Amino acid sequence: MAGDDCVLLRTEGRAGYITLNRPRALNALNHAMVLAVDAALADWEQDDAVRVVVISGAGERGLCAGGDIRAIHDDARSGGRESVAFWRDEYRLNARIARFPKPYVAFMDGIVMGGGVGVSAHGSVRIVTERSTLAMPETGIGFVPDVGGTHLLAQAPGELGTHLALTGNAVGAGDALLLGLADHFVPSGRLADLAASLAGTDVNEAVRRFTAPAPEGELAAHRGWIDHCYAADSVEEILQRLLACGETEAKETAGTILTRSPTALKVTLAAMRSARALGSLEAVLGQEFRVSCAGLSAPDLVEGIRSQVIDKDRRPRWSPAELAQVSAADVAAYFAPSADGELGLAG
Repeated sequence: MAGDDCVLLRTEGRAGYITLNRPRALNALNHAMVLAVDAALADWEQDDAVRVVVISGAGERGLCAGGDIRAIHDDARSGGRESVAFWRDEYRLNARIARFPKPYVAFMDGIVMGGGVGVSAHGSVRIVTERSTLAMPETGIGFVPDVGGTHLLAQAPGELGTHLALTGNAVGAGDALLLGLADHFVPSGRLADLAASLAGTDVNEAVRRFTAPAPEGELAAHRGWIDHCYAADSVEEILQRLLACGETEAKETAGTILTRSPTALKVTLAAMRSARALGSLEAVLGQEFRVSCAGLSAPDLVEGIRSQVIDKDRRPRWSPAELAQVSAADVAAYFAPSADGELGLAG
């Protein structure tokens, strides 16, 4: 056990098993958990007896609902910088997972959001189930997708990733596969057997034994208007296209976007476009670190978490309140070198 028992570690046969163990908090990640997972991977990378790593979440509700945003809220509200240290180690863990030299099997069952995506979707074998609900919902709390989320979403087909980044909408198993966030569908009732088989069976053989056809997703049917509308160069123009295209779903999407933080929306679109050009995960994580550090001092993060998680009134008072009030200079400031330094990842 590790991380105050919030991360359970064990080995059996050829497999190392990581269980995120805060089920009452939907296995939300705190700093101790990040460090525990990172240390386990560092050890198992050098251990020839461990041939595969499996990560899952305790309880029935999900792998991980993200970072501990209540702690981030309290840190930001008090003017602290503890979240910076958390993000630095979390993003380094995301990079380690992506470059881990052995199969890293992630059970993306149930809720997988924010930081949960970071500890799973960078893995080499990503399993979704009929219960999977994936999202990068940061714009709804006045924040910007991180943990390599802009890298992952920028690689999605067409403008599907931009759609998810701006709206924060959740998707199920079929769409997670379409987006490239997952690789295989396994019914949830078979995960325990799959996990056990990995202790003595080759990963590819075990996965083939337990996979099943995935349920059909919803996004493919909307690719036409999504690709057209989100190809625009500004959030304002995206909204104009959504409202003008004549599709009911597009108009509903515009309504969703208009509830998000105007600043977070503009910074997110800039981050997504930049992520495509940056290419490597390490470079994108470095950009996300600068953006996150800047966001910690901005008013919308505290207000967004207050509205969605603390008071739950769902009535955030964004500052600025309108897209037109967020200038290009405001957006550029999020990408400037930070007083907190750089992430310092090679690659």
